[in-house]
Order: sequence, then C-alpha cells, then structure tokens
Amino acid sequence: MSTDSETIDKSKNTTWRDYFDLCKPKVVALLLLTSVVGVVLASPPGEISLFILIMSTVGIGLGSAAGAAINQIVERESDARMARTKNRPLPKGRVSQQNAFIFAVMMAAASVFVLTAWINVLTAVLTFASMIGYAVIYTMYLKKATPQNIVIGGLAGATPPLLGWTSVTGAMDPHGILLVLIIYTWTPPHFWALAIHRRDDYAKVNLPMLPVTHGIEFTKYSILGYTVLMFMVTLLPYLAYMRGEFYLVSAVLLGLYFFYKVFLLMFSTRKNAAISTFVYSINYLMLLFIAMVIDHYFAGEISQYLCNSFQFKCS
Repeated sequence: MSTDSETIDKSKNTTWRDYFDLCKPKVVALLLLTSVVGVVLASPPGEISLFILIMSTVGIGLGSAAGAAINQIVERESDARMARTKNRPLPKGRVSQQNAFIFAVMMAAASVFVLTAWINVLTAVLTFASMIGYAVIYTMYLKKATPQNIVIGGLAGATPPLLGWTSVTGAMDPHGILLVLIIYTWTPPHFWALAIHRRDDYAKVNLPMLPVTHGIEFTKYSILGYTVLMFMVTLLPYLAYMRGEFYLVSAVLLGLYFFYKVFLLMFSTRKNAAISTFVYSINYLMLLFIAMVIDHYFAGEISQYLCNSFQFKCS
C-alpha cells in the first residue's frame, strides 16, 4: 500500500484527542494561567466578574490553540524528523493537513467572535494579532531566518496577561504591559534551555537555533544574561507599587533558584541540566504569577503581619 493510502487510512481513525493535541494543550494551559492572572489583577479584590473571567479565557484559549495548530501545519515536515515532535498528529497522519487547517480557522474565527461579542474589540484585535505573530511571523519567517527568532518573536507569546487585563478594563495599561515584559524576558532562557537539550534535533532539520549557530557555551552565557534581565524586570511590579512585600519575597526567592539552575547548566556535567532548567522555568513562571494573585488578595494582611512581627513602621 502506498504512503498516501496509509495516510488516508490513518486519518480515518482520527479521534478528538488528535485535535486536542494539535492545540498544544500544555503550552496553552500556561498561557491561560497568565491571562487569568491578568483578569484577576485588573479587577479590585472581591469584585472579579466570573463572566469576564470565563469568556475571556475561552476566547484567548481558542486563539492560542489556533496559533498552535497553524504552527504544527507549517512545521509538519520538520516535526516528522525530530524525536520530540515525530509523534504529533500531522506527522503520523492521524489528522490531514486540510482538516487541521479547517480546525485552526474555525478556532480563530470563534476566538474573534467570542471576544468581540462578550468582551471587547481591543482584546479581540490583540488576541488575533498575537496569533498571527506566533503562527505566521514567528513560525513561517523568524524561526528559519535568525538565531534570535525567539527574542524577536517572543512578544507574541508574552501577551496573554495583557489580554486578560484588557478584558476587564478595555484599555492598555502600564501594569498590564509590565506583565508582558516579564514573560518576554523569561522566554529566551526558558526556550534556549530546551534548545540546548534538543540541539541535535534542530541541527537535523536546519533550524538556526542559537545552540546550533553559535554553540552550546555561547547559549549558556546568553541564558545567564537574559536571566539577569528577567530577574530585574520581575522586581518592577514591587518598585512600581503594583505588588507588595509577599510578591517581592517570592520573586527574589524564585529568581535566586532560577540562577542556581542556570549555574548548574553552565558549570555542572549533568546530562539533564538543560531539561531540568527548562522544566523549572515553567514552574517558575506559574509560581511567580500565583504569587501576584496571593499578594493581590492578601497584601494588607501580609503587610500588617510584617509590621506586627518585625516592628516595621506601619502607616
């Protein structure tokens, strides 16, 4: 039987799970966590709208999933040659390219409709622009054009907290943009750690990732540089009076452990140092944003506790 026939036969066995995998659910889940935090932080404590929270999460989630599906359509041939991605639905033929494209377009259209109808036009436009930035500008051009692809294109993946923020306020806000800046500076050390771990895969398909074009040692020092920048940016919410003492302590402790993981990556001989740094970077971002939410709701109680316990001067 020919390869085309095998692909058709496999596509007949498509399940909902294959379409679910097209959406990169783990990646989208992390993005949605940050968008939910954006909704929470833009809302006064105790006054969050459950309707806005749900509908914005649905709309932003659909847009993110559409971008992920288009990414897999564009990269189906290189995915088939890489160990990390060879079992995805498109390389395995469990979903046809045509059906994947229709699925992606439907999700993109549903995203725009949900956000325009029940949230606001600004959030719909920003979500659609982020999807185009990731699926088209980054995936189709930047990823193959320059080793700085993730630095230039990282903005598209950094917008979810701002999208959550604008879902509530209907306007751009410096604090919402600050959340974007945190994710933007976090993205290079997060992604380059994975790129080191999968360097041979990227070299096999001729993708100009930094470890392939400039070597692993150069990439390690680049990770350190961006980690320093990220650490400084994560202090800005406290310095800008956006968040309080609990967030500050959390950001410092989480950041110091990030440095520890990066130093292990740079100087240890452990084979799993790169993937360990990558995994921690995901947990780091989750915990950092959760710390913002805790601080948002309990800043007064935490400040009072510090005053009483350490004899700070209370206003």
